[in-house]
Amino acid sequence: MAFDIVGAAQALVRGHRDNTQFVTIEGLSDLVSAYKVQDAYVGAIIGNDRIAGYKIGLTSHSMQSMCGIDHPVAGAVFGRRVMHSGAKLSLTGYGHLGLEFEICARLGRDLAPRAALYTRDEVAAAVDGVCAAVEVVDDRHADYSVLDVRSLVADNSWNAGVVLGDFVTPPAALEKVEAIVYQGGVEIGRGVGADALGHPYEPLAWLADHLGASGRGMKAGDIVMTGSIVRTRFPDKAFSYRFDIAGLGSVEVSGA
Repeated sequence: MAFDIVGAAQALVRGHRDNTQFVTIEGLSDLVSAYKVQDAYVGAIIGNDRIAGYKIGLTSHSMQSMCGIDHPVAGAVFGRRVMHSGAKLSLTGYGHLGLEFEICARLGRDLAPRAALYTRDEVAAAVDGVCAAVEVVDDRHADYSVLDVRSLVADNSWNAGVVLGDFVTPPAALEKVEAIVYQGGVEIGRGVGADALGHPYEPLAWLADHLGASGRGMKAGDIVMTGSIVRTRFPDKAFSYRFDIAGLGSVEVSGA
């Protein structure tokens, strides 16, 4: 019996509406089907909004190994979920809020679908701005000991929004920029640009190829979250974070 793509997407809609725990989608056999469910789920909830860009997840080899894959995963970012530094979030607005500290890239020109794979230099030439950013994720209290990456992908790779700093001209050595997260003015974590698969543009090139495989590309103005470079935080009470990246600036997010 064929897998019910629409039925799986509707189950995700109900799961978020009813705030139930994230569970494995039974019968979801491969990532091709998972992205079809993601498309159906996004179509069911986007309404009259637009896709403003994309998130890339699993950009560390340790996380890929845990999930049994050798590449990142992707999800769509809705226009209504794009926030800016100083955003205040409500803990009750999510099943289980997570915050991921990343470099966001903005495209200055299209990356059209094509047969040839994109190189890091090619995608770098298409980027007209980068900024410090925080991805808002909602894992709905997933059990990571039995995490199924196909189900994660189907659930739009858990993206629930982004908080952006101000875009600046990309520095020449983006992989070397140093990043620090502060909570209440106290450092709680740090990383470098290279923590995203060696260079933030490596996942971006992967995304261009991933979208191109299904005849889709990226457009000038699209934003792309290139993957975590500092450990994810899951606040369970009032919080205030500042994420500084040398040469890129800062982004702040708080909530209760």
